[in-house]
Amino acid sequence: MIVDAHHHFWNPARGDYGWMSGAGLEHLRRPILPKDFAPHLKAQGIDKTVLVQAAPTVAETEYLLGIADTTDHVAKVVGWVNFENRADVKHLERLVKHPKFAGVRPMIQDLPDPEWMHRTDVQWAFDAMIDLDLTFDALGFPQHLEHFLRLFQRYPTLRCVVDHGMKPRIRNGEFESWAKGMTLIARETKAYCKVSGLATEASVGWRTETLLPYIRHIIDVFGPARVMFGSDWPVLELNGTFDTWLATAHKAIQPSEEKAIFGETARQFYRFK
Repeated sequence: MIVDAHHHFWNPARGDYGWMSGAGLEHLRRPILPKDFAPHLKAQGIDKTVLVQAAPTVAETEYLLGIADTTDHVAKVVGWVNFENRADVKHLERLVKHPKFAGVRPMIQDLPDPEWMHRTDVQWAFDAMIDLDLTFDALGFPQHLEHFLRLFQRYPTLRCVVDHGMKPRIRNGEFESWAKGMTLIARETKAYCKVSGLATEASVGWRTETLLPYIRHIIDVFGPARVMFGSDWPVLELNGTFDTWLATAHKAIQPSEEKAIFGETARQFYRFK
């Protein structure tokens, strides 16, 4: 089984995708639905996917679960609740009953305070995720590395995965500080990591050789049993294609690692068959 552990569907008419108003995102401001993804799934032989939220609303979570109900390839949905509102525990307690609900992803990369995750008023959410056995997708930038390390150490039983390799600044040639931070998370916590979203952090016209050191570092420090492949489609289309990104991943991943990274790790982490 081949799994794409990170992609999106959306409909901008719903009105809660504030980030899409930015410059250069015109190509994404259109409905992205299962029929649009189907050609990629067929061409690449992808069997199952993990659908991830792209708007900071509970309505987004319910919208995606509705899609999942009628879309066989969507194995799990990563949604959103308001960590700053303790009353939202009721949504977690309700959503956990849905067989395709995996967990949540606060959009930490968009928040002005890099230490937001350590605020006293949001700790209830991490406790609730542990109690309900839900997953936590960690979305951030390199400046969040030390803060996520502290968070993962504080909650060692939290089932967490780093999205997009924590978005290294590839276009700026930054590697060493990012690599050090990722190594610490890999060695000192039980967190997983997604090989996804790297193309959009590179310069336009990136070459496979540019991304290989970043992909290999993630695999080498986390090990294939804690690494999963994701396309980040359609965001990927801002700076690449599905075919070129998958070809790059195949070039970086050794044959002995493919079974885990392209399927088994995601199945184990998100718990689906």
